[in-house]
Amino acid sequence: MATNNIVDERKLAALYSEHVNTVVTRHDLALERIGTGHAVIFSGAPLPVFLDDYDYPFKANPHFVSWLPLIRNPFCYIVHTPGHRPRLIYFQELDYWHVMPSDPDGFWTGYFDIDIVHSLDEVARHLPEDRDNCILIGEINDDAHAFGIDRINPSNMVNMLHYERGTKTQYELECMRAASRRAIRGHDAAERAFRSDQSEFDIHLAYCRAVNHVEHELPYGNIIALNENGAVLHYQHQAVEKPNEHRSFLIDAGARFNGYASDITRTYAREDGEFSSLIQRFETLQLELVSEVREGVEFADMHLSCHLKIAKLLDDTGIARGDSDDLIETGVTSAFYPHGLGHLLGIQVHDVGGHFGDDTGTIVDPPSGHPFLRLTRRLESDQVLTIEPGLYVIDMLIDNLRGTPGFDMIDQNMLDWLRPYGGIRIEDNVRVLTDGCENFTRDAIAVGV
Repeated sequence: MATNNIVDERKLAALYSEHVNTVVTRHDLALERIGTGHAVIFSGAPLPVFLDDYDYPFKANPHFVSWLPLIRNPFCYIVHTPGHRPRLIYFQELDYWHVMPSDPDGFWTGYFDIDIVHSLDEVARHLPEDRDNCILIGEINDDAHAFGIDRINPSNMVNMLHYERGTKTQYELECMRAASRRAIRGHDAAERAFRSDQSEFDIHLAYCRAVNHVEHELPYGNIIALNENGAVLHYQHQAVEKPNEHRSFLIDAGARFNGYASDITRTYAREDGEFSSLIQRFETLQLELVSEVREGVEFADMHLSCHLKIAKLLDDTGIARGDSDDLIETGVTSAFYPHGLGHLLGIQVHDVGGHFGDDTGTIVDPPSGHPFLRLTRRLESDQVLTIEPGLYVIDMLIDNLRGTPGFDMIDQNMLDWLRPYGGIRIEDNVRVLTDGCENFTRDAIAVGV
């Protein structure tokens, strides 16, 4: 029994039991560490638009989603007490302005005692009476939603949970494979739209249709960048008008499954030629980096390795000339590649705990000169992360090199050639193994769903 060929629901249900046991154990240990009896996890509350009568799209608390695939429901609470079955307080507002939440349903419901409430006033009687022996995890913008629990998001507990969430259960891995397969459907549709010379906006719509997401269900705002817009790292627009010429296309877009995200980037040339050849060389570079992923590797070392590879590519192609170490030390590689190699991935696109050296929250700083690296942990089996090197013409960063030896290393004619194409980024989502990695992205492409 499959859902649109994305996932086998029976397999997912079979994996969920072990997942819940893992989440329970993590919370048991965290509660023991801080000497508290109950954890209450709030799904969150809608955020109202200033001076208006509607809300921003709701995003559930990732701590809540780590327990169960309930991602659209505000004002719900999970109550966990060690040694007891977890309880879900399920908010089902009686409302004729909006569609009411349906009754809880799905493979996950058998693992919770479920209390359905129809007003927030009813929540209190289902919470532990000894509020002083509770901690509350979630974003609380209204004290009424805390129901008298004073200890909210204690760092010594939250740090432990964030660190442990870096390692995924088999259920989570299966959800993330499904999210990758869903995203690849969108990427295929977007590439076809690009090759038929559609606008950024129309490419974006083609993507959303293919992944079966309305815009606010995407894990992050799609980056749909034609031509020179590919040089804007987080390009935030989707132009409605078509450009006069389609030269290149950079798409950074993901999808969700049961609250878990994928995050995939590809770059395309409209015609065969020098830029398409550069993309092919860059893909080889990216795959070399993917091959370095395995348990025990320091991710910061991989990031520095990426700079060496980009320096060699710049020199080989004539975009910049110089010894690799010189191109790095003078800031040339950072001007062309100013972001980090990757980040942890999970319920959140930039998943938590990427800078933690242990479960107490000890911070491992990025290497000097590389402040935007989001992941500094040593790689461990069943972590999921992105590998996303990039190469861009960002005039602001090139101009910052004026008057330095680095500026003189750059071939301005080659820069003028590359500028109209914007840039290149290729990003895969990979699971760390003891002796290599599982590439969710390439596997999804191979399946061709």
